[in-house]
Amino acid sequence: MRTIEIKVYTIEEHPNKELCFEWIRNNWHDLSSHLVEEVVASLQSLQQRIGGDLDWAISAVPDRGEYIKFTNYDKEALNELDSSECPLTGSWSDCSVIEGVQEGNPEKVLRSLHDDTEYQYSDEGLQEMCEANEYEFNELGEVI
Repeated sequence: MRTIEIKVYTIEEHPNKELCFEWIRNNWHDLSSHLVEEVVASLQSLQQRIGGDLDWAISAVPDRGEYIKFTNYDKEALNELDSSECPLTGSWSDCSVIEGVQEGNPEKVLRSLHDDTEYQYSDEGLQEMCEANEYEFNELGEVI
């Protein structure tokens, strides 16, 4: 048996944060899956509130096949909703979903999702995630 000692760094202490960010981007491909799930939950909750038909195909990153379609819904019930209160699920996505449908602009929902995903994978977003979760890294930038 042998013991190997390694240096362990927080993201703040690491001598090369870019190595850490690169490792995360190359190994954790689902960092924004929760964002997609939150948008879907808001869409489904909105449909329960206003009725009608909902069809969608969304992705965390822009895709030519993406769309959100609400039809045959109660416009009065929709217009009574205050997006700033996040009344559907309590999530950030309620605001985008309500406003996007109220404005007849479902692209607003997709743009918000894509912007949040882009931020999640940015250096700043990864820094925040690493600090909040107290991740530790070896000298090569790998999460340990």
